[in-house]
Amino acid sequence: MADWAWHRRVWRLAWPMVVSNLSIPLLGAVDTAVIGHLPEPHFLGAVAVGALIFNTLYFGCNFLRMGTTGLTAQAFGARDLDETRAILGRALLIAAALAAVLLALQGPIGRLAFYLVEPSAAVEAEGMRYFFIRIWGAPAALAGVALVGWFIGMQNTRAALALLLTVNGINIVLDLVLVLGFELGVAGAAWATVAADYAGLLLGSVVAARLARRHGGRWRPRRVLDAAAMRRFLGINRDIFLRTLFVITAFALFTTLSARQGDVVLAANAVLLNFVIFFNFAFDGFAFAAEALTGRALGARRRDDLDRAIRACLLWCLVLALLTVAVYGLAGAPIVRVLTDLEAVRAVAGDFLPWLIALPLVAVWGIFLDGVFTGTTRTADMRNTMLLAFVVYAPCAWLLREPMGNHGLWLAMTLLYAVRGAGLGIVYLRIQARGGFLPATGRRDS
Repeated sequence: MADWAWHRRVWRLAWPMVVSNLSIPLLGAVDTAVIGHLPEPHFLGAVAVGALIFNTLYFGCNFLRMGTTGLTAQAFGARDLDETRAILGRALLIAAALAAVLLALQGPIGRLAFYLVEPSAAVEAEGMRYFFIRIWGAPAALAGVALVGWFIGMQNTRAALALLLTVNGINIVLDLVLVLGFELGVAGAAWATVAADYAGLLLGSVVAARLARRHGGRWRPRRVLDAAAMRRFLGINRDIFLRTLFVITAFALFTTLSARQGDVVLAANAVLLNFVIFFNFAFDGFAFAAEALTGRALGARRRDDLDRAIRACLLWCLVLALLTVAVYGLAGAPIVRVLTDLEAVRAVAGDFLPWLIALPLVAVWGIFLDGVFTGTTRTADMRNTMLLAFVVYAPCAWLLREPMGNHGLWLAMTLLYAVRGAGLGIVYLRIQARGGFLPATGRRDS
């Protein structure tokens, strides 16, 4: 297959995920905009801290998506359709177990989280209200993460698009209705998210059942619980969990150090983090395509398909990075004004906007390579590289904050992405030098 055909194939997989992923930061932006128009900055700070806690919890469980995608894509490429069903079963079992733990330990988790962040008393009071409502959406939210990963692995990103747009669309509408219409404030934003999560679970279950029937295969409970397969699933997910834990700890440290500079800086950084989340999710659309295509090629033992998928996904990621820089450079200040009408917050955010304009060009490499390494299930390499990046980032964030203020925090964030991308790049080149992700006996297509 010619490379131009691979570009079309990548685009067909990626565009639904780009659209659906962009709805996620859009949801965060709507939360910020709705709460940001309440009369005091501590409301915005409360949502920022509450969202941080759930990002920590749910991003920590993101292995449910990433591990499910890579393994499902490989089983799909090998045409082992019974195994694709079994992988979904394992992922949903683990999601249910994790949700039960979160609900049982919600009190200690909430109190510990706010103790570590150390927000002002006003932020903590509203943030705790947000947390103890939204936690009840955990079973649906985690099951939704597993379903999205399975849809991507099954090469059906439109199903993932339908699920994510449903969840985020309902969430946005209920945000506006409950917060602005019924004036429920921070609690309204939390209830909107819970309701949207359960609506998404209902839709996702229906779509998954239809997709499984379309492709064939059988549900085999014994295969779902197969000890060797479960150990492999857990091992891969352990590596991804640790990798993700370093990522969310880095953002937690960022928000914590922001909070210690006052409510205005905390609110300004909360606004600017929407820019970071936006480009992360946009790039992830093509990273997800890389996961699906490389995993399928690996399962089918097609070395040339693997290489072509990598080249095509990289090109699209670089194009998107340049486009993001242009958008941020031209429209960054107006976007800040949309997100909040608090003049003090607008002024502080504007001072640090140049960091966000440059950051996409630094971040794109690590995000893209995460997709390649997830699809090929080289998860230990992802874990080790992220550990290295965090070891560089954490002391820089702590030490640079005093001499450079908030600029020190954004410099540290840039270093985190730079080290992550460079580390994965070095590992990738070493793998290629040793013959690539498939052994020399792997099948080559023409």
